[in-house]
Amino acid sequence: MTAFRTRGHPAAVAAVAAMIRGHVPHAILLVGPRGVGKTTLATDIAAGLLCTAADPAERPCGQCRACRLVASGGHPDVHRLGPDGAGRQVVIGGPGAPARGVRDLIVELSLTPVEGGARVAIITSAQRMNEDAQAALLKTLEEPGSGVVIILCADVEEPILPTIRSRSARLRLGPVATRDVEALLAETGSADPPLAARLARIATGRPGIAMAWARQPEAVLAREQLARSILDMTDQRPSERLASMRAAIPLAVAVAAIDDGRADAGAAATAGGSTAKATARDKAVSRRRGGVAVVADPVDDASDGDPEAAVAPARATAAERRRATEAVVAVWTDLARDLVVIARGMPGAARDIGLLDETRGAAAGQDPDRLLGFLERLGRATTLLAGNVSPELVLDDLVLAWPAARR
Repeated sequence: MTAFRTRGHPAAVAAVAAMIRGHVPHAILLVGPRGVGKTTLATDIAAGLLCTAADPAERPCGQCRACRLVASGGHPDVHRLGPDGAGRQVVIGGPGAPARGVRDLIVELSLTPVEGGARVAIITSAQRMNEDAQAALLKTLEEPGSGVVIILCADVEEPILPTIRSRSARLRLGPVATRDVEALLAETGSADPPLAARLARIATGRPGIAMAWARQPEAVLAREQLARSILDMTDQRPSERLASMRAAIPLAVAVAAIDDGRADAGAAATAGGSTAKATARDKAVSRRRGGVAVVADPVDDASDGDPEAAVAPARATAAERRRATEAVVAVWTDLARDLVVIARGMPGAARDIGLLDETRGAAAGQDPDRLLGFLERLGRATTLLAGNVSPELVLDDLVLAWPAARR
């Protein structure tokens, strides 16, 4: 009996088990959404190649010294590389380079294995390899060393050179069934059953993301607050909406950190976001006009005259602002989808069951057709953010186009 840690991908596990029993390609490309289990499967492959069980059909056994070292991340013949630096890129590296990169990985793979078995390289977020790094890797793939296996884990494969893809055995990993994600959370003791059920739905079939949410309850709270802020905007005037979104951006930073695999940063952003939100709320001084509470001009008050500072934390880089905006769009998309399915009479299909009461009440005042149109707008926003469009402009457009509640 093998001891694969991968869950919810029986076809991929079967294919890998067949490779381990027979022939393992020198390069394997694992493609699937972030957090779906690519790195876990890559670790299983490494364990299977380095396992010392006598019967290949039993590899990885999960019990031998090699399997335990791979699982703990301490095996000397497993070499890992991922994005680094402000640009979050996998770089070429080499002597004198500021960051470790592909050249350094190639040097490590050229050395004699410490344990006398295979040498395995795992490159995470391989779609973030820049052109120089890919060119350096391609030379190694064309003339792979004996016993060397390179595993590329990519969210999408299009940014990877066709010549690299053609030299790699490709395995695609799709979203995991909600029940399987729940079972994994329960098995690892990460969440109690009600929370596991909620996180499994929020994670949309990505066990890694569900585990990250479970480790950071503060980020879950930030997501709730962000969703509620978006719901509240249906009853607000344009100036109030803009102020609300600007105050909610620090919450989006915490959500973005979860998707980026930076859970600790997410907790810090949440703590900072609470302070920033309170400060923005204090600055957006309410005044009475004709007996109606009105939020003061968001640009003058929330940003002290700086429009860019109004929509993001003062110290946030351009990349951080873009990621925060992408997180807002992702939460907004889930929320709009839930409103649509509830308005169509299918509350059981709602994604965030923790906000079911709020979304049920909001859906009663919404036109499902207008919501569907807004979902298309959110899809276009995702495409624009992938390009070079200003995230602030994308957010402003969405805030002003968000369908108001029917009165």
